[in-house]
Amino acid sequence: MKLLMDEIRRSPLLWLLAFVPVVFVVAHFRHGSPVLLFALSVLAIVPLAALLSHATESVAAKTGDSVGGLLNATLGNLTELVIALAALKAGEYMLVKASIAGAIVTNAMFMLGASFLLGGLKHHTQEFNRAGARLQAGLLLLATVALLIPSAVGQADAGSSTEFAEKLSVSLSVLLIVVYGLGLLFTLKTHKELFSSGEGGHGEAEAVWPIGLALGTLAGVTVVVALVSEIFVESVQGAAETLGMSKAFVGFIVVALVGAAAEMASAFSGARKNRLDLSVGIALGSATQIALFVAPVLVLLSYVMGPSPMTLAFWPGAVFMMLIATLMAAFVTGGGRSAWFVGVLVLAVYLTFAITLYLMPPRAA
Repeated sequence: MKLLMDEIRRSPLLWLLAFVPVVFVVAHFRHGSPVLLFALSVLAIVPLAALLSHATESVAAKTGDSVGGLLNATLGNLTELVIALAALKAGEYMLVKASIAGAIVTNAMFMLGASFLLGGLKHHTQEFNRAGARLQAGLLLLATVALLIPSAVGQADAGSSTEFAEKLSVSLSVLLIVVYGLGLLFTLKTHKELFSSGEGGHGEAEAVWPIGLALGTLAGVTVVVALVSEIFVESVQGAAETLGMSKAFVGFIVVALVGAAAEMASAFSGARKNRLDLSVGIALGSATQIALFVAPVLVLLSYVMGPSPMTLAFWPGAVFMMLIATLMAAFVTGGGRSAWFVGVLVLAVYLTFAITLYLMPPRAA
């Protein structure tokens, strides 16, 4: 505990933890506008993300970057899952689908591109494990195809029944979950030697927490992030209306960026320390986990929690953006090396999507 308190005192960013009780108090007494609650919840998530980053790096130092990246992606995606579940209960399927598509694109492009840029500004060139990146890109392409099929069928055949779309979505959801599980078995068990970290860690050494403190911090911070995320979801709709943003833009850009704050902190920190295996593992691993696990789980849970079943049919623009993000990620990670300008290219494509969606939001889910 002393190490944790020392870290909080040493880092000015962690002083923002003071906003965590503030957002709970304001939410409890229902004071303030939705915009105020929205701003407070974002300010509360930022320092929690920093804590999660340090704890994850400590675990990665014990387990290796591949497992550390998977752990960070899993815990970080709990935030997106909580946000999506809250929207699912309310029947806000446009927000759910926008947050899924946005999380995939944000992780595969914004997080990856920013990691390349930040790492490249400090190190002339950086290397990472090509085998791991290729596998994650392949899994992401599979998931994108599975998400594209229901949308393509619906667009091509206007007479397709709702029952057919629901059966297809459930079948594909089960398939994606099974493939995700087999992918974990492949990378962590049967062929784990192919995915071990390459050269890295040449950056400055940093104090590593004991494994018990790191795991305890991971668990505790994840719970708090989930609670703050619920407040975020309650306020985001009112804030969006006040600020003139569509549900699609809020889900695709705002929710995705806030939900991935914890993972981004770890990915960016790893890139600056020349541990690009960790950064690429978090970015692509998180996008893959959203596509292969979180999205299918939400479809299945909609039969229990939602007012009606949700399908995997997205609006055409979202499918196009997910496909481009997947192909771009595969292209820039194929060589196993990066430099700062590669990050600029990836970020430029992401910003193209963001600007387009903000100026011309889709009209239907």
